[in-house]
Amino acid sequence: MSSRQAALSLYRRCLKLALDWSVHRHLWRGQALYIRSLFEAKRNVTDPRLQRALLKETENLLEKWKHPDPYCHPTAPGGAQFPHNLAVHPHVMHWSPWWA
Repeated sequence: MSSRQAALSLYRRCLKLALDWSVHRHLWRGQALYIRSLFEAKRNVTDPRLQRALLKETENLLEKWKHPDPYCHPTAPGGAQFPHNLAVHPHVMHWSPWWA
């Protein structure tokens, strides 16, 4: 993976992480602009060592600020509505109470 692709992937992950912390888009937009300005400030770095160091530093920051309970769309796997209609276990269908 080239350093450009790595930076773009990292930028996208930063935006998604910011969205985990502020779910509302109108609040997230300001954070997205700030993240963009940070990436734009280092855009013209050509030294490969410095590029790797910046990518590693950003990876560490992502790990540090990782949300303990990331936002998940309600209908996505892991969302609140995803297991809404679970199949009933077969043994429950043939259950009879002890008093019957």
